[in-house]
Amino acid sequence: MGIVSEQAIDDFQELIDKVEEPLKTTFKNVHQGYLRETLIRFLKARDWNVIKAHTMLVECLRWRVDNQIDSILSKPIVPSGLYRDVRDSQLIGMSGYTREGLPVFAIGVGLSTFDKASVHYYVQSHIQINEYRDRVLLPSVSKKNGRPITTCVKVLDMTGLKLSALSQIKLVTIISTIDDLNYPEKTNTYYVVNAPYIFSACWKVVKPLLQERTRKKVHVLSGCGKDELLKIMDYTSLPHFCRRGSSGSSHQTQSVDCFSVDHPFHQQLYNYVKHHYETQGQAEPAKQGSFHVGFPEPVAERVEIAKTIESKLHKFENCNGLSKPVDDRKASP
Repeated sequence: MGIVSEQAIDDFQELIDKVEEPLKTTFKNVHQGYLRETLIRFLKARDWNVIKAHTMLVECLRWRVDNQIDSILSKPIVPSGLYRDVRDSQLIGMSGYTREGLPVFAIGVGLSTFDKASVHYYVQSHIQINEYRDRVLLPSVSKKNGRPITTCVKVLDMTGLKLSALSQIKLVTIISTIDDLNYPEKTNTYYVVNAPYIFSACWKVVKPLLQERTRKKVHVLSGCGKDELLKIMDYTSLPHFCRRGSSGSSHQTQSVDCFSVDHPFHQQLYNYVKHHYETQGQAEPAKQGSFHVGFPEPVAERVEIAKTIESKLHKFENCNGLSKPVDDRKASP
């Protein structure tokens, strides 16, 4: 439904106003003062069904309380070498902002290996980035722009996507399910770039399984996507892998690699978490193991998508040329 239903929002707020502590407190960390926008996100996620949206939000709040999500930004991943390993194998970063003020998150889908730490560290890292985005970045950019900005855009780099991705499907499904159930409608648009043939083949079978509102968010761009992305952001906000002509070995490219632990975004995030840990009276973070979060059962749509991708990838196991770039003319869905 594209039309905002004021009655649905009012009814939803009336129900949420009745939730008791500690759900009420954690809800403040969710909406950050942008109550209406938050209610709309959950309503969109449940096709504007107030009862279903209410159930979804209450379950989200309980998940936050049960897993102490409100305190996750004071739980650094230590030692720093382990955090570097996580960053080197879970490629995600923020490269800048669109001209409308939305944060631009870059994700290295094809080259992420998730093989240098336990699954719990990767989940912890992902949730920390979500919480830092929602509780620090978005409120700050909203204040700067004088209007609510509660979503971001994501640029997905498919460079290097191979059959090895098969071993990562379970972890990716866990992370995407956490997002679906607890951070719904936080991504305005997904831009897919550097797509090899194997992605094109998988996208063809996955696309029909997605809900219409999700399909409309996904844009598969030709090549590195530079020309299209420059229509919505300045060059300085382009993820490094979208800067055609840049040498991977150049100092300039390395300095703007938004996946790197040395990038300003990751430095700011890590220092923020470390500072909040230290305010609890601790001088230096001590290794205490990962921050374990309960993994929700994947929704039926995610299960079907994962099975479909696995099936398709298995069919390619004996094929050659899986990393061949997709023809630009075939890049659009």
